Amino acid sequence: MTNHLNLMPHKVTRRERADGSILLTSDYPLGPVARCTGDWLNHWAQASPDAVFLAERAGDGWREVTYAQAQRSVHAIAGHLLARDLGPERPILIISGNSVDHGLLTLAAQYVGIPTVPVAEQYALIPAAHPRLIYAANLVTPGLVYASDAAQYAGALALDIFQGVEAVSSKPANGETNLADLQQANSADIEAAATAIGHDTLAKILLTSGSTSDPKGVLTTQGMMTTNQAQIAACLPFISTRPPRIVDWLPWNHVFGGSYNFNLMLANGGSLYIDGGKPAPGLFDQTLDNLGRVSGTISFNVPIGFAQLVAALEQDAQLRETYFSDLDMIFYAGASLPQKTWEALERLAQATGKPLPLITTSWGLTETAPGALIGHEPAKGAGIVGVPMPGITVKLVPDDTGRCDVRIKGDNVTPGYLNDAKKTREAFDEEGFFVTGDAMRFVDPDEPNKGLRFDGRLSEDFKLSTGTWVQAANLRLDLLAALAPFAQDVVITGAGRDEVGVLILPNRGAIAARGWEVSEADGILSCPPLNDEITDRLKTLAKTAAGSAGRVVHALILSEPPSMAEGEATAKGNINFPRFLERRSTLVDLLYNAANPQRLSIVH
Repeated sequence: MTNHLNLMPHKVTRRERADGSILLTSDYPLGPVARCTGDWLNHWAQASPDAVFLAERAGDGWREVTYAQAQRSVHAIAGHLLARDLGPERPILIISGNSVDHGLLTLAAQYVGIPTVPVAEQYALIPAAHPRLIYAANLVTPGLVYASDAAQYAGALALDIFQGVEAVSSKPANGETNLADLQQANSADIEAAATAIGHDTLAKILLTSGSTSDPKGVLTTQGMMTTNQAQIAACLPFISTRPPRIVDWLPWNHVFGGSYNFNLMLANGGSLYIDGGKPAPGLFDQTLDNLGRVSGTISFNVPIGFAQLVAALEQDAQLRETYFSDLDMIFYAGASLPQKTWEALERLAQATGKPLPLITTSWGLTETAPGALIGHEPAKGAGIVGVPMPGITVKLVPDDTGRCDVRIKGDNVTPGYLNDAKKTREAFDEEGFFVTGDAMRFVDPDEPNKGLRFDGRLSEDFKLSTGTWVQAANLRLDLLAALAPFAQDVVITGAGRDEVGVLILPNRGAIAARGWEVSEADGILSCPPLNDEITDRLKTLAKTAAGSAGRVVHALILSEPPSMAEGEATAKGNINFPRFLERRSTLVDLLYNAANPQRLSIVH
């Protein structure tokens, strides 16, 4: 069904080593690797000057910037930036979200060797999260800070950490430098700086999500990004034969949206229509409106976004026609796509009579720029993260069950972390492989071309008092599926205890839709019909468990969501599990207190 894309079958070489480890490499060659992002921009400004590169909503239409226009703006801004004392020790901190100007400033800085540091806009917009912004600024010591709208970001710009730091804004309000002034032509000679850019030049510093510790500054070089795009092109050649087009909300402070997707457009002469919506209450309607206006060739999203999109496509025939009219690929990441969402997307695509798009995913981390594994042939269902990209060696260290610790080596891997030699050393093994902390299993141990399946984060595993290991990441996914739609998220407990428990963060919208009344006290939410529903579902799930490590015995439904200000939640919405459990230790104790009438327990 996807033959029209001329997809390449998986071809990998598997080598068993005497120490028990396994090396996987792609049999496909890595094509040409660009020197830097500036070379991509200059190429497309010459080859397709009038093609749209970046666009954002402006009233009922779009503000569209062509490649030729982008090149002029980037060159002008780069000249003005050179006049400032900026560089790796004094990078540009970007505190606002995706925008055309954000993209132009980023490319201008990269053009002359000045790194940028995009951070989650929530850090600046939510006063309680300002400590996270201050942490980031202390880590990177910016020489310039950019905010799209100075009035909107006034509280953040007024922080003491930015005293003496030049502020630039597209909408200045209190003496900030106007970005429009930096787009004026100037006589600065940028060619010497541009020519000096190489693969090892620092392009940007990306902060990790901080889901297990304080965020680390991942050094991201030009060569990491350009290598990764060459790897993607080698696996998905159809992207290079027709300029891609996306309508995308994924934030640029994260490697998925800001490196994978942004650079995919720039490297291939594509068009990025910036979506101001997202799969969140009050914002998804914007996404649907944008998707109804522009037909993408690729659709990137996280699983919850695709689930909401499926519901809308089923109700809106015109949106369905527009969405699938030119679509080559549906690409999910961030978590496994539920099988029912996968099947619904296939069914809806077939209903339009259009060729079935490739539904696939990739796996990687901020430290791998990010793609390392990818599925580049049609899969039979969700959960398979694919095979190594060309130019990457994957080292698998299996345990007795066939679960493998995953390690990566390649030119797309970071050289390390900003100002943290200790964590940099700890991140690599004795052979120079980056230790990802993720686990994988072969889909078929006898046929490596069938790919690998993600099997959780090793750092989230823990032991019960019996010595039994609990694979918390996998159990969490099982629970989310079993408790949908009533659980927004769950936190697994039981380290050092006799039994596995779970703290449930409820989906209040789903509860309200049932008309159920709730009561709240001391951090616990109580609702008799919800309690019965959750208990029944946990009993059903327990019947499928192979042992105590997969059987949830106790549950509490919590009333307070994770706090970003307290470090319990990241800007991506991920939970920092150690911090969450530390802050809520009293609730964990109540979860294991047999005298607590509000806990839900499964008799076994």
